[in-house]
Amino acid sequence: MRDVALAMLASLLASAVAAPFVFKMLVAMKSRQNVSAHLAEHAHKQGTPTMGGIIVLIGLLAGMACTWRAEYLGVLVLVLGFAAVGFADDYLVPKMKPGSRGLHWAPKLGLEIGAAVGAAFLTGWKDPIQMGVFVFLVLFLSNAYNFSDGLDTLAGGLGVILCLGYFLLVAFLGVRVAEGDYDPSSIMPLATALGVAFLPFLYYNSPPARVFMGDVGALPIGAVFAWMSMGILFGGSGELNTPVLLPVSVILLVMLIEIVPVPIQIFWVKVFKKRAFNFKTPIHHAFQEKGWPETRIVWLFHVVQAGLVVLALGWLWL
Repeated sequence: MRDVALAMLASLLASAVAAPFVFKMLVAMKSRQNVSAHLAEHAHKQGTPTMGGIIVLIGLLAGMACTWRAEYLGVLVLVLGFAAVGFADDYLVPKMKPGSRGLHWAPKLGLEIGAAVGAAFLTGWKDPIQMGVFVFLVLFLSNAYNFSDGLDTLAGGLGVILCLGYFLLVAFLGVRVAEGDYDPSSIMPLATALGVAFLPFLYYNSPPARVFMGDVGALPIGAVFAWMSMGILFGGSGELNTPVLLPVSVILLVMLIEIVPVPIQIFWVKVFKKRAFNFKTPIHHAFQEKGWPETRIVWLFHVVQAGLVVLALGWLWL
């Protein structure tokens, strides 16, 4: 708990001090949100600075530095690797190719897989099955969380609730491991540092948002969620902890609902020239299409995510 308190203080101080400077830097860089043409509801967000997730990453890295553990080397690779991919997608490619929406999916996917494999190896998940599960989780959660960055405070609020959920899952488990094994209790200061780092970002992301997270923040944050999920699922023994499989799956249901319809919709449009679902994707856009106010949608997602955390913890407790 001493490490948890240290991570909390270091993360909050670093992100709060960095926030105004990062915001001014993004404005000066003219790093602007590029809204898709099919989202008429988001036209007013066009030109809003993006890459505000750098604020969160600074807090996270500060918390990690103050509570450093050997297994955090894998987290560091994820954060730096996915942040670099996000920076290229948010800023470099659009600047070099005006009108482009970012990095092409093939090199983006290749770089993400490379960073995930490196992180798995450094953490100690070297078994082919473990590495495969981890890479899948990283690709799933980094992109699912990235899809949630679009409505004011949606991604940040979900991030805070998810961090609290991971923290409490590990606390409920009361993990004990042999010396030299991966220690899942390292998730607690990490989840604390990440959860607290969202707070200064949310100040700038509150309605009307003055900055959005961007790929540079959402991709690595989603990858860190994957790392924590993997740590809870496989624990210190390196074997799947089946009793926590359902609670972890329940906590990630919102992320699953956000991402699954997107590739199906894209495939259907490209192949059959029509939409597979009679609504826009990701799923929060479907509520906008029905005329729901943005704040109501965000509250719905936050309440549902909080409810899923309660369900997961209740199941684990029973």
